[in-house]
Amino acid sequence: MKKYFLLVSCFIFITAHKVNAQKIVSKFSEEYYKSIEYRNIGPFRGGRSAAVTGVPNKANLYYFGATGGGVWKTSDAGNTWTNISDGFFGGSVGAIAVSEFDTNVIYVGNGEVTVRGNVSSGDGMWKSVNAGKTWEHIGLKNSRHIPRVRIHPKNPDIVFAAVLGDLYKPTQERGVFKSVDGGKNWKKVLFSNENAGAVDLIFDPTNPRILYASTWNVRRTPYSLSSGGEGSALWKSTDEGETWTNISTNKGLPEGIWGISGIAVSPINSDIVWALIENKDGGIYKSLDAGKTWKLINSERKLRQRAWYYTRIYADTQDENTVYVMNVQYHQSKDGGKTFKTFNAPHGDHHDLWIAPEDNQRMIIADDGGAQVSFDAGENWSTYYNQPTSQFYRVVTDSHFPYRIYGAQQDNSTVRISHRTNGGTIGESDWESTAGGESAHIAVDPLNNDIIYGGSYGGLLTRVNHKTEERRVINVWPDDPMGHGAEDMKYRFQWNYPIFFSPHNPKKMYTTSNFVHVTHNEGQSFEVISPDLTRNDPKTLGVSGGPITKDNTGVEYYGTIFAAVESPFEKDLIWTGSDDGLVHITKDGGKIWTNVTPKKIPEWMMINCIEVDPFTAGGAYIVGTRYKLGDYTPYIYKTEDYGENWKLITNGIAQEHFTRALRSDPNRKGLLYAGTENGVYVSFDDGVNWKPFQLNLPIVPITDLTIKNNNLIAATQGRSFWIIDDLTPLHQLNDNLISKEAFLYQPMDSYRMGGSSRKSKTAGQNHPGGVIVNYFVKNLQKEDTLSLFFFEKNGKHIKTYSTKPDKSQDEESLKAKKGANSFNWNMQYPDAEKVKGMILWWASLNGPKALPGEYTVKLTKNGMNVSEQTFNLLQDPRSSASEEDLTSQFNFIIEIQEKLTEIHKTLKNITKIKTQINQLKSSISDKEKNKEIIELADKIVKGLTKHENELYQTKSKSNQDPLNFPIKLNNKLAHLNSLSSIGDFKPTDQSVEFKNEITKLIDDELGKIYVIFNKDVKQLNKKVKESDIELINLD
Repeated sequence: MKKYFLLVSCFIFITAHKVNAQKIVSKFSEEYYKSIEYRNIGPFRGGRSAAVTGVPNKANLYYFGATGGGVWKTSDAGNTWTNISDGFFGGSVGAIAVSEFDTNVIYVGNGEVTVRGNVSSGDGMWKSVNAGKTWEHIGLKNSRHIPRVRIHPKNPDIVFAAVLGDLYKPTQERGVFKSVDGGKNWKKVLFSNENAGAVDLIFDPTNPRILYASTWNVRRTPYSLSSGGEGSALWKSTDEGETWTNISTNKGLPEGIWGISGIAVSPINSDIVWALIENKDGGIYKSLDAGKTWKLINSERKLRQRAWYYTRIYADTQDENTVYVMNVQYHQSKDGGKTFKTFNAPHGDHHDLWIAPEDNQRMIIADDGGAQVSFDAGENWSTYYNQPTSQFYRVVTDSHFPYRIYGAQQDNSTVRISHRTNGGTIGESDWESTAGGESAHIAVDPLNNDIIYGGSYGGLLTRVNHKTEERRVINVWPDDPMGHGAEDMKYRFQWNYPIFFSPHNPKKMYTTSNFVHVTHNEGQSFEVISPDLTRNDPKTLGVSGGPITKDNTGVEYYGTIFAAVESPFEKDLIWTGSDDGLVHITKDGGKIWTNVTPKKIPEWMMINCIEVDPFTAGGAYIVGTRYKLGDYTPYIYKTEDYGENWKLITNGIAQEHFTRALRSDPNRKGLLYAGTENGVYVSFDDGVNWKPFQLNLPIVPITDLTIKNNNLIAATQGRSFWIIDDLTPLHQLNDNLISKEAFLYQPMDSYRMGGSSRKSKTAGQNHPGGVIVNYFVKNLQKEDTLSLFFFEKNGKHIKTYSTKPDKSQDEESLKAKKGANSFNWNMQYPDAEKVKGMILWWASLNGPKALPGEYTVKLTKNGMNVSEQTFNLLQDPRSSASEEDLTSQFNFIIEIQEKLTEIHKTLKNITKIKTQINQLKSSISDKEKNKEIIELADKIVKGLTKHENELYQTKSKSNQDPLNFPIKLNNKLAHLNSLSSIGDFKPTDQSVEFKNEITKLIDDELGKIYVIFNKDVKQLNKKVKESDIELINLD
């Protein structure tokens, strides 16, 4: 076995060297591949939201902001949601406000308040004046995080933004900002200090001159979170926000260090103010005199646990004694805050609440599962299983057919989801949870794709067998680290630690802490094969949180191996990258490790991804981030000599689009894809130049990328999974091709299975099925005719699609435009002849599906052949049918179709004869003289009608009529077509017998009709010619 793997390794290694001579082309314009699209497969299970709002007196209208997925709107009370920020902005949303005075005016502040380990920043303020149809950026670009936006109740041009600011470094752009001209200009009206920004902001509901705000000193580093310190305070303004007074030292409020605080004012009695304060003596403080004096009324831990993540309080809109607090669960008090009852929305971890001013039963809540709507004050809530805003950390695939995609959804479970199905959409039945938890790397057993390994925080490592439903915990070291700093742990496992199998030994699985661990027995035991491959700097290994509340979940565990991979091309060559900026390599399976960190790399870089170069021995790419140090620069480095030398390759990536992932396309040297905080980039020249590869992908953080079967799959932080179904046009681009006026890309080999391109508001978009044909037309005028012809391998024509279809030739419509185009051939042969208005019950006139094999597609322009390509249809690997079975099915359906066409052409001729006979009879003025002609005509009509009624149920005029009027011969044969087209099977013996029987009856009727055509109709024509009947008579 060892020799076998060595031979495979050497073969691939040699192949890589051969391909290395491949020419690298620098750039290709997007115009040549713009027809390529991403599709969102889901899952439709909401991710974190911290911003919601409804609209007064509009019961079904609500908005929410996702913490990576932009702004969403529902007009049906949460049954379905539509993204309304796509095309303008996306990413993390911190606040949404709708003007009470003019509900068309919406302000959005970007950058979430939920400052957890995977927090994303925003790009300032956006405004819509048409309820979200279009948006305009209105400033505060460097604000980073805007937790609250408040609009003057009587003037939508007066707006305030609570700016928390940069989480990672001191800045001046913090505090409360005010605009009096609808966001054209902003003035900083409240500034605490360069480390403390505004976190909450509220108007006195009865007097818009009065506002309250809270500021918060919060700081994240790669290894710590600090909540509280100088500048954290409560503030009040009585002059419409122009000046502010610090009221934190008012009588009754706590002394010492303050952390985060939330504030609420009763709309019923604005002298009642509540403040939820993080402090050693923290809890809910209440004022009965508009903030002059305060009293601690509740210090329960359930209201203020993990304060930095929650600390939101809301006054009921119709009862001055009812108040709500958001936390893991949400809590309601009906005695002014003294006592609280605890409630559950559909998902935990609650962050925002809006209560309708006119109806306190109507509300919308934001939590780690998105947004949900209630009409009975929380007794019942709408679902979050209709929001494609999942946040995923990583993405891998398996070898199942169709292959499945795996990832860990933040605040939810892990997921494995089919990348395509035979159905219409990709819904809940097409995905399930798998091994690991919300922060997992996932590894699929190469020998059994139903055995999955997944990690989670705390070093949790689980093995799940989906077939037997067995679940086993196989932690490398089963010591629960909760509440402890990294310094206390034997092994430091990060929140999102790597797990992966060796590409050379399917029984060998790796995982990493600050060491590399390996198991050969499915986790029964692990061995350490490396020293500590991190800086192991004590100052980065302490407890996290504070100075008031500690928070140690493993998110901030530092000094860990954050990325690792074994080369698929060189056995025992392993690369590792640590979250504190070190890169190591071993060439002997872990016996000797070498530090190959790039010499010019900035310190403390988090190495987020390592990709082995498939074309260069010793080649690799590393992707790093330093955004948690306040450095948003993209970092990608490349080596071609096992890490001895590195070069930075980020030219073309926007300055603050920091990078998380890179994948090298195995089918074209130098073709790279990079995932950044703001989307996907592509390079055709091995990273020398980059350009956006967004296409139709929304603006969203990309956390990981993977390539499978010429598909590109993106894991996003806020928009679930997206996939490109065909990368092959990028493989085929070259200077010769793009010099042509028009050309076809060679279609990729396609499976003979179903699908659908239908888009849904509640389920993922499926693969369209069939064959994707990409082509390019440099110039296309209105008068031009563009056509696609499909042929069998032997040259037999199947079907034509044209921008100006000739219906007499059964051509179908083709939509085309100047530039790149994509057409989906459904693999169907032409349908049987149709009769307009015909009612059939469970019947099909469809032609058969093309057989597996080679086909040709031709592109013509104005009748001239301009491009031609061959492609292959592949049999569905799940099908048990033999080639003989499929051919038998195909021929059977063709025979049925040909007979149906004969019937329906005959029925059309009958209709034509009847129409002309009616015209003839109405033209006869001398009935007695032409009595013989009239009698013959009536005989023909009577005979044809009799046989027509045997072939088709002419009484059926609406879809349900066949239940009243029995179906006839053509319907029975078309029904057999429906049955015989299901699946990939040869026709049953009884189907063949039935077809022969029904065809005999049909032929009997057709034979009698043909006698009438050939005898009586000809005789009638002869008599009419010999008569003096005038077809046109004037009064």
